[in-house]
Amino acid sequence: MGDKVIEYKFDIHPKNLKKLHKDIWCDDLVPAVLMINKLKLEILLSYRGSHIRDFKKKSYHVVFRRPSTYCQAKEVHINAEYNDSSLLRNKLSLDFFAELGILSPRSRYISLKLNGKNQGIYLELESVDEFFLANRGLSKGAVFYAVNDDANFSLISDLDQGVKDSLIHGYETKCGVTQDEHYLQEFIIRINTIPRAAFEKEISKYLNVENYLKWLTGIVLTQNFDGFVHNYALYLNAETLQFEIIPWDFDATWGRDVDGRIMPPDYVRIQGFNTLTARILDVDTYRKQYQTFLFEVLKSQFTLEYLMPRIDETFQMIRPYVLSDPYLMNNISSFDKEPEVISQFIVNRANYLYQNLDQLD
Repeated sequence: MGDKVIEYKFDIHPKNLKKLHKDIWCDDLVPAVLMINKLKLEILLSYRGSHIRDFKKKSYHVVFRRPSTYCQAKEVHINAEYNDSSLLRNKLSLDFFAELGILSPRSRYISLKLNGKNQGIYLELESVDEFFLANRGLSKGAVFYAVNDDANFSLISDLDQGVKDSLIHGYETKCGVTQDEHYLQEFIIRINTIPRAAFEKEISKYLNVENYLKWLTGIVLTQNFDGFVHNYALYLNAETLQFEIIPWDFDATWGRDVDGRIMPPDYVRIQGFNTLTARILDVDTYRKQYQTFLFEVLKSQFTLEYLMPRIDETFQMIRPYVLSDPYLMNNISSFDKEPEVISQFIVNRANYLYQNLDQLD
């Protein structure tokens, strides 16, 4: 899950730091300097996230200015992971998806100092954008972030239960052109209007179905309740004109919810949620394919034997940084208990899914 923790040093002029503090909900970027070892980078940054901006330990959006890229990226996200007392769940999830063959952001742990003051340990996340695609040798295309519950693949809003004013209201266009947005709208319309008899054949013109079923396998196993209607990205391959789904923001997983509370192992049903998932699993061929994926991963990768050595290795790597983290050091006992919480979730979730595989017959 990670070899070592990298040290980042932010140097922000006091007036710009005051500007950040004045309105934590503002996305305006302020100039700063980032030192990584002896490398000096001019950057722009702001706070990031929705509800997490209220936390004492802030998360950051970093845009590289001079040079305009670093490590083949134009920006990164620096997450405090403050509601996850293990600091493991997001990285564990994204690595797990990558091992399932799903496009997934890379991540690594960093130790952060701000104007010489220790801010503790963070998780750096790769941005899903045109550089994400280029770094993987993928065809150029559009990327859409699902930013709220209206990214539910439905014509009806999850926010107000009425007909949506715009079918792309729940999305932020990360890269792409207006034509791509029109195609996304067409995709959502087709999800909801293709006749049942024609759905299997027609949906594959718009969607990489195998990718979606593998993603469904991963999200059901990790039990990310929110991830069915947001916390994902869509990549539109310009060559195939098929969408692929990419996981994002998976800290509310592996047995805890978005507020850090324990989730029962049967909280997310084996069929998952959202309109697209329901229509996909209504097709016998796709439902059987999903059942096969799920069974195979339950046997091979969603096991204590496969996961716990990785979890324990990462836990031991980051524990010294938690001990010196000014926001976390007084809660080290909770951190120390989390590998067992995750371990118990893996056992209980696997048992629930094995017992319910026949629902997919």
